[in-house]
Amino acid sequence: MMPFLAFAALCSMKNRPVKVFMIGDSTMADKPDIAGNPERGWGMVFPSFFNDNVVVENHARNGRSTKTFIAEGRWNFALGRMGKGDYVFIQFGHNDEVETKKSYTPQDQYEANLRRMVRDVLDKGAHPILCTSVARRKFDSVGNPVDTHPVYPEIMKKVAKDMNVPLIDMKAKSTEVLKKYGIEGSKHLYMNVEPGKWKSLPAGRQDDTHFQDAGAMEMAKLAVEGIEELNIKPLKKNLLNPEQVRIKYTTPVEGIDKVRPKQ
Repeated sequence: MMPFLAFAALCSMKNRPVKVFMIGDSTMADKPDIAGNPERGWGMVFPSFFNDNVVVENHARNGRSTKTFIAEGRWNFALGRMGKGDYVFIQFGHNDEVETKKSYTPQDQYEANLRRMVRDVLDKGAHPILCTSVARRKFDSVGNPVDTHPVYPEIMKKVAKDMNVPLIDMKAKSTEVLKKYGIEGSKHLYMNVEPGKWKSLPAGRQDDTHFQDAGAMEMAKLAVEGIEELNIKPLKKNLLNPEQVRIKYTTPVEGIDKVRPKQ
């Protein structure tokens, strides 16, 4: 007969939650005032697809690039909460690639930052999963999606290949979503909001980068497809059946808004 302490330890190991970290920008981030604001990041709705054995911590924040996420101390804060066996989804590029933004990260530095993040996660005994940027909603004159991320996703792919870590090509997958829905059908996925519908947006908003619930769920579903394609078993076995999926938001991470860089 197995000694009680050994049996208890084995049960504890079996029941240990699978912890998932979301690291990225506004397309992934939690959003404030959800009762009066329709904007959602896909990381915010990621728990919708898992049973209660998966715990999702969303560290993604609006406007961040690899450069500013590291400089603000947000990377070290997240890293300090990671442990062996955790999964870390990393998606940057929207803000890194825009030269007019303070968050701009030159291509060589972007690559170096991604490599650093991957090394840091591996050193923790955790599992990095790189995700290319999701597509902006932009179409040409005949209704084909326009590539607004031609460079930085390719850098991320290179890092994933060089460092032999999993990659989910969210850019390619979300482009297929745009093709599927088309110019008019895709409007409701993004922040194309009519005036007067939401308290926080009395004048409405025309935004083809960020998502409403429907779009965030579509993007999160693409990440789930990636998990299944990569056969990441600890996550895959805790996925809900499609008919069980209901929108569920992340719980804000304690102390995340008090993060400050070390002097």
